[in-house]
Amino acid sequence: MTLFFAMILDALLGEPKWLWSRAPHPAVLMGRLIGWADKRFNNGSYRRLKGIATVAALSVGAVLLGALLSQLGPVIEILVAAVLLAQKSLVQHVQAVGNALRLSLAEGRRSVAMIVGRDTAEMDAPAVTRAAIESAAENLSDGIIAPAFWFLVAGLPGLLLYKITNTADSMIGYKTARHQSFGWAAARFDDLLNLIPARLTAALIALTHNGQNDWHLIRAEARRHRSPNAGWPEAAMARALSVALSGPRSYDGQMRDFPWVNPHADRAPGPDAIDSAVAALWRTWATALALSLVIGLIVCFF
Repeated sequence: MTLFFAMILDALLGEPKWLWSRAPHPAVLMGRLIGWADKRFNNGSYRRLKGIATVAALSVGAVLLGALLSQLGPVIEILVAAVLLAQKSLVQHVQAVGNALRLSLAEGRRSVAMIVGRDTAEMDAPAVTRAAIESAAENLSDGIIAPAFWFLVAGLPGLLLYKITNTADSMIGYKTARHQSFGWAAARFDDLLNLIPARLTAALIALTHNGQNDWHLIRAEARRHRSPNAGWPEAAMARALSVALSGPRSYDGQMRDFPWVNPHADRAPGPDAIDSAVAALWRTWATALALSLVIGLIVCFF
């Protein structure tokens, strides 16, 4: 039942500014720790080995901290889990792109730049829309379903292990000259931890949008995606909304010709499609909430 109440609390409160303007968010603290490790150890020889050791140390520390916090009782568990879930903040950030795009293309670009890592300066309105929807799908998995899954599997130790790994992947898990070796372990471990949650997210999206008969298509498109996991929720969301996602985009001034997901659907969606994506986030979240309640009741009574 702990996860059920944590999900409710996160959906109601999100990330209150009055709190995080006065104290650093746990994700910020994780980022600072990973940034320090990157500066301290990502140099010289044996970078991959140093990266493996860094991820191992972060993982052990996260598990131990989670175990310690678990001893403080269910109220603390609920509060910590709620802080590390991100349903309301995700919805707010995605909806903000749609609202901004209705004002102007420039506002839409500025808003979507806050949630994606690609170049946004030359985006047209459909590209802004697609980027927002892709971010919605991927972060539904990374920010809600995966943390919830690992909390169910291993409590706070599992949740904190997932969050520190996912944060490390987002900071150092890139195939750049600096991080290709040092960030290898973070990227591979994050892929492993997201293996089941990404597919579970896709299944939840499909089931809540009558897309179960399209599962073979979702699976085929997910396997063509550049990411072993992100393609699953993205492919499911594309079919749920009848839009085409992914496709060509620019990173660091270089255009990359990624394949389309759901290529024969609408390639020029607008703000209304972002509204539909937000509705899909809530519908999928509600189904996950119901599942957490059922699992909690089963655990309590059996």
